[in-house]
Amino acid sequence: MQRTGSKSTSIKSGDSNSTDSKSANTMSPAALCEMLGKRIRQARLNRNLTQKETALRAGLSVKAVQSVENGSATLLSLVAVLQALDLASQLELFLPEPELSPRQLLKLKGRRRQRARGGAGKTPIPAPTGNDSAW
Repeated sequence: MQRTGSKSTSIKSGDSNSTDSKSANTMSPAALCEMLGKRIRQARLNRNLTQKETALRAGLSVKAVQSVENGSATLLSLVAVLQALDLASQLELFLPEPELSPRQLLKLKGRRRQRARGGAGKTPIPAPTGNDSAW
């Protein structure tokens, strides 16, 4: 028996947008924001919500939801849309609470770290002396 008129299409995991398969560390910030916006848009569509319904749930304008999906939104709008889509728990996976090493805990003696010293892990550049003539 032969079936006619029906097409079967499947999306393989490797067929997604080429920016999705790149390492996040090698992508530009704009490309990462665009990729995140596309994922949020897909999550909204998977929940069968319109941008207007999402905006109402998030307490935002439709334009703000569009900005999130375009990757050009404020952090506040992004978090509001994630909450509206019941995805705020994903933030814990996105950026978990950093833990202090036992050595850092001893050094801080129960206090909370307030600022960084800067230059961590960098080798200092020696100051030039008057008798160096590399030329």
